[in-house]
Amino acid sequence: MEEFQRAYSRLCKESGAEPQEAVLQRLLGLLRGRLDLATQSLTLDTCRALGKLLQKEALLTELVLSDCMLSDEGATLLLQGLCVNTVVRFLDLKGNNLRAAGAEALGKLLRQNKSIQSLTLEWNSLGPWEDAFATFCGALAANSTLRQLDLRNNQISHKGAEELALALRSNASLQQLDLRWNHIGLLGGRALANCLPSNRTLWRLELAGNSIPSDVLRAVEQAMDRNQDRQATVRESQARAHILSKEVQHLREEKSKQFLDLMETIDRQREEMAKSSTASAARVGRLQEALSERHSVISALKAKLQMAEAALALSEQKARDLGERLAAAEQEQRSLAQRQAKEHRLELQEAADRESKLLRDLSAAQEKNLRLRNQVDELERKVKSQQEQLFLSRQELTTTSAELKMRAAQAEERLELEKTRSRQSLEDAEHLRFKEVEHMTRHLEESEKAMQDRVQRLEAVRLSLEEELSRVKAAALSERGRAEEELLKAKSQVRLEEQRLAHLEEKLRLLAQARDEAQSTCLQQKQMVADAQARASQLGLQVEGLRRRLEELQQELSNKDQEKAAEVTRVRLELQEQNGRLQAELTAQEALKEKAAALERQLKVIASDHREALLDRESENASLREKLRLKEAEIARIREEEAQRASFLQNAVLAYVQGSPLRTLSPPK
Repeated sequence: MEEFQRAYSRLCKESGAEPQEAVLQRLLGLLRGRLDLATQSLTLDTCRALGKLLQKEALLTELVLSDCMLSDEGATLLLQGLCVNTVVRFLDLKGNNLRAAGAEALGKLLRQNKSIQSLTLEWNSLGPWEDAFATFCGALAANSTLRQLDLRNNQISHKGAEELALALRSNASLQQLDLRWNHIGLLGGRALANCLPSNRTLWRLELAGNSIPSDVLRAVEQAMDRNQDRQATVRESQARAHILSKEVQHLREEKSKQFLDLMETIDRQREEMAKSSTASAARVGRLQEALSERHSVISALKAKLQMAEAALALSEQKARDLGERLAAAEQEQRSLAQRQAKEHRLELQEAADRESKLLRDLSAAQEKNLRLRNQVDELERKVKSQQEQLFLSRQELTTTSAELKMRAAQAEERLELEKTRSRQSLEDAEHLRFKEVEHMTRHLEESEKAMQDRVQRLEAVRLSLEEELSRVKAAALSERGRAEEELLKAKSQVRLEEQRLAHLEEKLRLLAQARDEAQSTCLQQKQMVADAQARASQLGLQVEGLRRRLEELQQELSNKDQEKAAEVTRVRLELQEQNGRLQAELTAQEALKEKAAALERQLKVIASDHREALLDRESENASLREKLRLKEAEIARIREEEAQRASFLQNAVLAYVQGSPLRTLSPPK
């Protein structure tokens, strides 16, 4: 504010004048963009400085210059500064006795300024200067920002009112107009009333104290009521349209959010499906590796069984060789043993019995070997059936690999644990079998060496032969026991394999349950997606219905406006026709008056020429005057009747407009 004060002082000094102290104090106390210079007598230099300041000032929004006794030149300077101002919204020029120059400056202001919304011109003298006031009204017609105009006590005549009516026909922004305490009269009131149907923004027009008839005032009030109703309906429709647009925007945002959430869930499900498919593929690969390892273990067991059978066959062959060697030794020693035949018959018989027993044991061992072979064949068949089952399960796993997603990690960990356990158990079993095979090979080698030693000893000593036979029997028994133990171990291994297969079947069952659960979750998610799509479609239908309703309301409003405009034009045409008839009657009356004047002139001529006959015809002249008076009275009566008839017709039209459906549909005042 100090800058504004300093600028004012500088401009005053540049023009060679002293700044006014009162203006400086008001500038110092400037608050909230309001400059109040009311009742201050502003000099011409002050007006010039303020006009220059107002061209650049961007803080003032209200300027009060009421009762400042502005001269025409000072007002012109101030208003020229306001022409380029874009900030001032409120201007008060009350009581400044503005005349023709002020009216022209105000017209220029209204044409150039695009920010002033309220203009107070009370207690001025704009009306008597018809041309300047017409310029002001023309600028008002072109203005598009002024909302409130106060023209009280401006001596506006009916011609000024007609200029204002023409301006109001073109103006589309003025909402409040105060014309109280002027000289508008009947003609000006009718002109204003006739212009109101074409103006839809003016909703407040004050005409008190203008000698306007009550019917015209009622017509103006009704037009203001219609405009207020129209403004209320427009505001209501705008508010509804704004609310509907907000709701539509909100629904679109919700729909976009739901769609984005749905896409995110679908992406997450796709990622989970990809992860589960990769995990299931890895798991299937591990299962295949485990199956291949088990096949290798079974093939190793088969190889071990074949080796055991070969060892048994070798032992049998060795036993036969030993028997043949024993027979040859007996034949060779028969010649030597004839002397002791009697003594040793019992021993030989016992040896034969022992040999028979050994043969029986060998036959029994062979039968057992056959049974073992049958069992091995059965095991192989079972393994084949299990392989087929595993192949079928592998196919089922491949078909259901896309569905086993959510619990793949847990099953994978369990399979890894079981794999490690099975590998450890297989390694332990292989280690034990390897040790047993080594032990058997060492034992067989030792037995072979012992048998060779025994054969050599038999050739030398008979007693050593018996000892060797006993040792062979013991070795055969031990070998049979070991073979039985190996069979028992093979049976236990088969049982373990069966248990593992059962465990795998249980895992397959669990995986099938997991697949079913995954399918159920997928179905639920699909159902949720379908529900969301249905909800989105319902919201879209609601939005479409609201949009259609808004269009219907706008169409009804436009139809009502068209009907009202048509009704107003019809009434205007009827009034124009009545005015034409009244003017025709007035012309006829003027013709009668002219005829009466001609008759009077003729009477004067006749009286001057025939004074004598004038005395005789005075009675006739009196009768003619009486007839003229009666005619004039009749004409006056006809004029009054026509005026009454016009007022009755106007009242009927207004009553019809008030009682029309447009009036009933408009909201109450």
